[in-house]
Amino acid sequence: MLNISEVCFAQIEPKVALLRQIPDDEKGYELDLFCVPKHYEEDLDRVIIPHGLIMDRTERLARDIVRDMGGHHIVALCVLKGGYKFFSDLLDYIKALNQNCDKSVPLTVDFIRLKSYCNDQSTNSVKVIGGDELSTLTGKNVLIVEDIVETGRTMETLLSLLSECNPKMVKVVSLLVKRTPRSSGYRPDYMGFEVPDWFLVGYALDYNEYFRDLGHICILNEKEAMDRWMNHFG
Repeated sequence: MLNISEVCFAQIEPKVALLRQIPDDEKGYELDLFCVPKHYEEDLDRVIIPHGLIMDRTERLARDIVRDMGGHHIVALCVLKGGYKFFSDLLDYIKALNQNCDKSVPLTVDFIRLKSYCNDQSTNSVKVIGGDELSTLTGKNVLIVEDIVETGRTMETLLSLLSECNPKMVKVVSLLVKRTPRSSGYRPDYMGFEVPDWFLVGYALDYNEYFRDLGHICILNEKEAMDRWMNHFG
């Protein structure tokens, strides 16, 4: 059995980013096999990534990050709103590694919000909320934590803004990377799952702010759900 301290701080060159690739013909899991909120059942097609698998993959990402960035003071930058759940769980695993290793990684947190969506359509511009605070990252080692990279253009915008502040190092971890012909070709440093070009919700991924309270990542029944939740007010 591998000692946890060996996992944390072994002198290993950073590896090529690994990820779990979900194929286009992935069948997923029937909703009846899991606990799903009643108010969402008719809006979901199937579970594609169960909560337990998300957590296991997140733990592995935490190990990889500590292995590669160990010894550096890290500023973990959460991209709100969708990234908050992945951010929280990822940091919990990093903290656990800190507590059980011979060495630990000093860790502080910060938050930013990027706005590029309205309902189901991506707008042409990206609005950065809290961008004035990026100047505090000058000379810092930054770990950007994102829920999903779709076209990659939103992240490229953030990285461009960050570069103007001269951080010492910037790494990006995203739980999901979408496989889509609209992609700019951008790939994060750390990736959890590569997924087909589906509309996914759950584990803080939303549609019009709903479905964030769903524990699993599921495929949305787009027509039914969009009609139901586009202008839902209770």
